Amino acid sequence: MRTSHDPIGAPDETPNAFQPEALRLKNQLCFPLYACARETVKQYKPYLERIGLTYTQYITMIVLWERRSVTAKELGQRLYLDSGTLTPLLKRMEAKGLITRQRDPVDERSLRVTITDAGEALKEQAKDIPYRMAEHVRLTKDEAETLYKLLYKLLEA
Repeated sequence: MRTSHDPIGAPDETPNAFQPEALRLKNQLCFPLYACARETVKQYKPYLERIGLTYTQYITMIVLWERRSVTAKELGQRLYLDSGTLTPLLKRMEAKGLITRQRDPVDERSLRVTITDAGEALKEQAKDIPYRMAEHVRLTKDEAETLYKLLYKLLEA
């Protein structure tokens, strides 16, 4: 009997003559991507709860730990977030004292997001999270690198 985890193309013992092959869940590339993304974020949750961040706040902080200050537009582009998601996210982070939001002095039309000292201090508490998460990934280093490259290839398309 076929399970829901069988690879694309695995025989289905109970084919539905009225369902086109393209509309079978097993043939949807988006589904394992979606399911893996959800499971990955779920794995992050206990580590992030300890430092008071959601996953989206965490990846925002990663950008700010790298760059210290970015425009909201650049942040949205780097994180693949639209302004409808980014604006409330940044307001909550500012309320927590992790960032400041100000009009860019160079371009008044742009909003500049800058990490605060409290946001910078959070980096110390978060430094082990990538290593803890690596323990959950059951891929070899080569497999992980290949997956990483393929996922970014999809994002760039």
